[in-house]
Amino acid sequence: MNTPLLRIGSRASDLARAQAEWTAGRLECCTALVWIKSTGDQDQTTELAEFGGVGVFTVELHRALFDDRIDLAVHSLKDLPAGDEEGIQLAGVPVREDVRDTIVARDGLTLETLPAGARVGTGSPRRVAQLKRARPDLDFVGIRGNVDTRLRKVREGEVDAVVLAYAGLRRLGLDGNVTQVLDPEVCVPAAGQGALGYTIRANDARAEECVAPLRDVKAAACTAAERAALHALGAGCHAPVGANAVVEDGRVRLHVRMCSLDGTQCFESRGEGGLGEAADIGRRCAEDLLGQGAGPLLETE
Repeated sequence: MNTPLLRIGSRASDLARAQAEWTAGRLECCTALVWIKSTGDQDQTTELAEFGGVGVFTVELHRALFDDRIDLAVHSLKDLPAGDEEGIQLAGVPVREDVRDTIVARDGLTLETLPAGARVGTGSPRRVAQLKRARPDLDFVGIRGNVDTRLRKVREGEVDAVVLAYAGLRRLGLDGNVTQVLDPEVCVPAAGQGALGYTIRANDARAEECVAPLRDVKAAACTAAERAALHALGAGCHAPVGANAVVEDGRVRLHVRMCSLDGTQCFESRGEGGLGEAADIGRRCAEDLLGQGAGPLLETE
């Protein structure tokens, strides 16, 4: 009797395909890849923040799980809403890629050397808010499209630079285009950035067993802290909030930053604790930020 295939669902972009293929290549069970178009992929003109900030790239994947068209959905974890969804289970987070943001600019320029008024493309309010804090003289413009499209906009002079996640460029073998890797203290990454998240139907023991060997304890703890902070703030995936956790000496250390979109206001919180306390660390940081008066900044989301 043949063992049934584990049907792996993913968005159809080049990066999503690379992530799904990376996953399939490391699973010990037999797999089949299923490509699914998401709302965010089908509409390439609307700013991501205008979709409402939640589930832009995940709704159709989870619908496919509910409809029994796939058994496992592969997400960029930063795109996966931080709250629980009935009937859906986060089954694992594998080893994490580099979490940092990067600048890809013409003529080898960096955040510091871009001329005043330079056009910088990014669709992320989080990136705009933090980079305006460092360079209020730059002109940040909304940009959509896959990684190749964004890189082409720099080559063709439509913008002087774009801001992209290092992880995606590395997964696509395009990290040679990077002119600067941004320090997380300059631009705190998005919650879950650089990590993949695997979702399955709740209580699907077979799918959970297949995914289990890919789980990474440190990645799971760090992303749990980051996502718990985002969820406790009531913030969507595209809020002007950065959250970055690391594991050092067996402890999770979390840094959360909220900035106004013009970069003039900034609230920060840091917390730490054991790996088993990850979600609590995130919630405590969120409570601290709200106590500092950061709540109104979420209204700009």
